[in-house]
Amino acid sequence: MMKDLPEDKWRQKLTPEQYDILRLKGTEAPFTGQYVDHHEDGMYVCAACGKSLFNSATKFDSGSGWPSFWDVASKGNVDTHTDNSPGMSRIEVTCANCGSHLGHLFGDGPSNKTGQRYCINSCSLDFKSKK
Repeated sequence: MMKDLPEDKWRQKLTPEQYDILRLKGTEAPFTGQYVDHHEDGMYVCAACGKSLFNSATKFDSGSGWPSFWDVASKGNVDTHTDNSPGMSRIEVTCANCGSHLGHLFGDGPSNKTGQRYCINSCSLDFKSKK
């Protein structure tokens, strides 16, 4: 199981920025990620393990500076955890397959959909085009 992969193997597999975000729970600067203004049809997958996470049909422009989705591709592919970092109380989103940090979940998404906003670091994602 990928959750059991030793940290030295993660360091070899990921770029330094990916390691900081996916394994150390960092955050990329807003409006800098490659998928913020990305609009192709396809599937966003975990950059660490390739698990399907978000379908492009659920992506929306939240204006937050990070890729935002109103639902997951498949229930059970992401996990959520309470994140009580100093000065914050929010919900962390991780890959259910490998445990990597993806971003956070907020309740201010499109009300005509789920009302949820999965605010995800571009660095945590790879994209598989439908083409």
